[in-house]
Amino acid sequence: MQKTENTKSAGSAGGISRAQFLAGTASAGLAAALLPSGPARAAEGRRHGLGHRGVVYTVGAGETPATGFTTARMRKDIRAIRDDLHADTVDVTGDGVERLTATAAEAAERGLHVWLQPTLGDVPEQDILEHLAETGRFAERLRRQGASVDFSVGCEFWLFVPGIVPGDTVLERVRNLLDGKVDPVRMQRRLDRFTAKAAAAGRSVFRGRLGYAAAQDDRVDWRLFDIVGIDYYSYFPHRADYVRELRRHLRWGKPLAITEFGTCAYVGAPETGGMGWNVVDHDKHPEEIKGDLVRSERTQAAYLMQLLDVFSSLDLYAAMAFEFVTLDAPHRPGDPRHDLDLASYAVTKTIEDRPHDPASRRHWEPKEAFHALARRYAREARRG
Repeated sequence: MQKTENTKSAGSAGGISRAQFLAGTASAGLAAALLPSGPARAAEGRRHGLGHRGVVYTVGAGETPATGFTTARMRKDIRAIRDDLHADTVDVTGDGVERLTATAAEAAERGLHVWLQPTLGDVPEQDILEHLAETGRFAERLRRQGASVDFSVGCEFWLFVPGIVPGDTVLERVRNLLDGKVDPVRMQRRLDRFTAKAAAAGRSVFRGRLGYAAAQDDRVDWRLFDIVGIDYYSYFPHRADYVRELRRHLRWGKPLAITEFGTCAYVGAPETGGMGWNVVDHDKHPEEIKGDLVRSERTQAAYLMQLLDVFSSLDLYAAMAFEFVTLDAPHRPGDPRHDLDLASYAVTKTIEDRPHDPASRRHWEPKEAFHALARRYAREARRG
């Protein structure tokens, strides 16, 4: 769904963010030594309950100083993820090798399991592979130093990597997909080719478990990877439907990680099946919320708990809630028409010291989803 800061920036320029698009397309359409692929690893899936409980933490340059990456903010956030959210895992994703590696090192130093996932996009293919390899070399150094780390070569390459889907930018590729201006056979062939290149690049530098984060309907040759990663944004009225859908991803006999899951904080958001982001009129200045939405943090929290029940029942390898904070979608209490947090999947709400001032300092406060996750994660940690 909604991950990296670099794509958020690209999206904002045209009125749609990375967080926004991935939710919609998903609905439409990891440690010690390298373990062998295949059925021999299936026994791992028989652990009782969810193996790793985490949250996605996005790094990126940001559009303004108020929303950009700072080491001080990151360190404070990682401490909160461990001590307040009681997560044992953090999905460090985004672009910029220095930001990715600094955050992964901080998380590892704090004793967290790290899923490290570079997601550079909208640049030449070779640049993406070099960015991937450099990040992977650092992941290998962390692993050799004793950190618990899995390395993901990226996510939904058809969106990030130019040349798979027509279009020079994320937004152009999105529009071409939505308008049906894509040859699905050619797209799949190009996607398969780049995925194989990325897997080879990851293997060349990292000796731990290798993964990839795919949209839930993507066709991926999972023989290339040790962990199946899925960004999951389905909605069903009955739990059995979730179980049935997720079980098809277990047929590879490999650990299954839910690399993203979540929804927004308003009534009816889960029922949108991942399109909960589509409530902002980006043509207005300032941007406005469309319609008369009823804010409901309880709705967001309940959906996350429902999915965690399902993931736990299937003894999945990991699940990472999307996401910890979205600095470019501030909550404006008392101003529902401009409460951009309604379009955010974050489990925290971003507060501006001076509303509507792009230069204003920002901080986050926990939503009900944060508290629900914290209680759940703390309880699971006590159970061992």
